[in-house]
Amino acid sequence: MRTVAERPGGSPTSAPTLVIRGGTVVDQTGERRADVLVVGGVVASVEQGIECPRGALVLDAGSCTVAPGLVDLHTHLREPGREESETIDSGTRAATLGGYTAVVAMPNTDPPLDSAEAVRNVQELSLSATAEVAVAGAITVGRLGERLAPMAELASLGVRLFTDDGAGVQSAALMRRALEYAKGLGVTLAQHCEDGSLACDGAMHEGAWSSRLGIPGVPAVAEEVMVARDIILARATGARIHFLHLSTAVSIELVRQAKAEGLAVTAEVAPHHFSLTDAATSGFDPVFKVSPPLRPPSDVEAVKVGLADGTVDAIATDHAPHAPESKDLPFDQAPPGMLGLQTSLGLAITELDLPLARVLALLAWQPAALAGLDPAHGGGQGGPIVPGAPANLCVIDPAATWTVDASALASRSRNTPYAGRRLTGQVRHTVFRGEPVVIDAEAQR
Repeated sequence: MRTVAERPGGSPTSAPTLVIRGGTVVDQTGERRADVLVVGGVVASVEQGIECPRGALVLDAGSCTVAPGLVDLHTHLREPGREESETIDSGTRAATLGGYTAVVAMPNTDPPLDSAEAVRNVQELSLSATAEVAVAGAITVGRLGERLAPMAELASLGVRLFTDDGAGVQSAALMRRALEYAKGLGVTLAQHCEDGSLACDGAMHEGAWSSRLGIPGVPAVAEEVMVARDIILARATGARIHFLHLSTAVSIELVRQAKAEGLAVTAEVAPHHFSLTDAATSGFDPVFKVSPPLRPPSDVEAVKVGLADGTVDAIATDHAPHAPESKDLPFDQAPPGMLGLQTSLGLAITELDLPLARVLALLAWQPAALAGLDPAHGGGQGGPIVPGAPANLCVIDPAATWTVDASALASRSRNTPYAGRRLTGQVRHTVFRGEPVVIDAEAQR
């Protein structure tokens, strides 16, 4: 097996014409053995035995799957305001190494993304990024939950997802008004489900481990009460709502029932909620602190069932980088959050007993549709790999094993809970708008 992308008879280089050779193409239309020819940023041909054009770059996909680029619904890029933790440049480089060609940037930056000026700033900073950056706008001004942000103005700039992520909208009346407004604009609200009056100052899941460690806990009902409330509001308003990083069995069941009723409700889960339990906090290491918190095994199993039966629509990383000094604080004082962009695919393949096509649906075309980045919404992400489609692609070796090395990650931060963990499934190449931004698991810029 070749491990270097090369021109025929030549040396490694970049070129506007690519041939991805010897792989199995998997997208929402099915699976087939085929080479993929990319010319001028667009898929030109998908068939076996493509003759390599003169000067084309050949990417070896032997024993690999060629898929639409992954799309992350939940990325914290930290810029502006927290560049010591992450920047758009470093975050999107990490994304491409994880197979992502698009990410949705959360609005809890400093200042928050609650104005046209703030949104335009991130959009301009993203022009040279190695993956598409879709900006999520805040639901409320300053994410304070007091008055609505200018959603119509932000929607006119292309914002399709609104959230106060990091904080749930506590007022039911305000959330109802936001849903009514969003329905008229044709955008989606995404809720961080946590009732503050129940969560109080909890730092981990309220249960046996919080009692044993003496750390205040967040009860599962803090999440579940808000999920139930917002399903009722979605029913009353007819608006779409997306639930961020659900983590409990009851939350998953509430979504299952809402979908059975035909409500416009979707949900995501984060990899750490199907790969870690609250027992990981036993050593008081803040790297395992996250919001919502890690849950007991019964909730982890319910999350896996929700992914398998279609209740959960997407795996979203909730990539939350923090500078080392902040994660070195005591557990109850450290900020919540974990890195996720470079480990999400490997964790899904390793931890979930699902066919690869189902994993790719959860990581690629379904989140692309939820974010409004798919061809049906005029975007170029997650669509079938067919002639004329934008060349946003990833090449995955589903059998490759690798060990997570925190020091080798592209993020500016190192707060991964998976350091030293051996995973199956690795990204070999990533192509963004026809440009190979990752070749043989190495970033090209």
